[in-house]
Formats: sequence, C-alpha cells, structure tokens
Amino acid sequence: MDRPRPLVCTGFMNSENTVGQSPAAHGGTALVVVSHHRPDSLTAAVAGRAASRLEAAGYSVDLLDLHAEGFDPRNRVADEPDYGNRDKTYSDEVHAHFRRVRAADVIVPVFPVWWFGLPALLKGWFDRVWNYGLAYGRSRSPMAEKRMLWLGLAGIPAHDPNADLVRGLFDGPLRRGTSEYCGVSDVRTAVLFDSEGEDLSGGARDRHYRELFSEAEAAVDKLVAG
Repeated sequence: MDRPRPLVCTGFMNSENTVGQSPAAHGGTALVVVSHHRPDSLTAAVAGRAASRLEAAGYSVDLLDLHAEGFDPRNRVADEPDYGNRDKTYSDEVHAHFRRVRAADVIVPVFPVWWFGLPALLKGWFDRVWNYGLAYGRSRSPMAEKRMLWLGLAGIPAHDPNADLVRGLFDGPLRRGTSEYCGVSDVRTAVLFDSEGEDLSGGARDRHYRELFSEAEAAVDKLVAG
C-alpha cells in the first residue's frame, strides 16, 4: 500500500533553491494548502519550498496548514449540499476557507499520497469547502480564472507496478474530477515518487531529497510560466 512513514526533513526546510534562477515575477495571490500532521515532515518541507518559489515569482502566498489551523474535515449538517438552493449559507468555517480560495489566483495542494488517495484531512477540506454554489453549480464558475498544481508525495518508486494507480488518481479524481469539474482549466499535476528514499543514507539520501525538491520547484516554475 502507498502509505509512506513520516519523514523528518528539518534540515532541508531552509536550504537554497535547486533549480537555478527564480522564475520571472508575475504577481497575484497563491494559496498553498498543506495536509500533514507533522511540521517536520517531507510534505511540509516541499510545501515550504513551493511557497518560497511562488514568492520569488512575485506572488503573495497564503500558506494554509490544515492541521496547524485545526481544520475539522468532518462534514456537519450545515455543510451538506442543498441542491434546491445554491445560495444557501454554509457554516462560518466553510465560508472563511472559501474566501481564501476565492482570493487566490493559484492554488497548490501539497500532500502525501496515502492508500492511493488523499489524506482524510485534505479530502475533508475539499468535501466541506469546495461546495455546491461555492466552487461549482454556477452558470459561470468562480474558479474559471484560477490555476492549480496538485503536488503529491508517493512512497513507492515510479517503476512500481502500482504506480499507475497514483498517476490515475492525479489524472482522474484530482485533475478532471475536482479541478476541471469546478471550472479550473489550467491544471498541472506533479508526483514526487519514492519519497521515502528507502535504503538510502548519508550523501545518497541528501542527494535524493534535493532531487525531490528540484522536481517540486520545477513543477511550480512550469505553473508560473503558464
């Protein structure tokens, strides 16, 4: 199963960029959504790199750490879609989060791939916040002008027989079933395979993680370049 153990990557949080020159400045607001329960995880480190890359490109970054902010992924009665009223009022928490989504020009969820799917925390964020009448269900989508990058970390290597399940997740439920369904047409995906770096140590382990950071930064640069 594709559920990597937590990784402690504090030493990489503030290391230098690894993709050469920073991307050209663009401006706007970028929402980076982090879904991991450990602040010293590889996921958090990759999210920090993505945020720094976006800032270097001139974006104002809103870093949404779902665990640190205490987001509750469980649906409430107030969060159940009422398909007879697309203008219904949801819970205060849902509307507060969706205001951050609406304010963003670029949205970058960063997360570990667990059991070939999203972590419950991030799945619950989409279930509750990207709701009917907010993210979809309008004649003109409020998400139409936004761009997205799904940035995931998979424990298995790219040549694993089950890697196709990870790629299918990103191309199907995430890119098409979520982003494009809500009207986002410019959608990118990037999977950092072999995030555990199993059997690596010393310099080889350091090089492995620097390569992963380089892949993440390159994906952000492509998004920024549009």
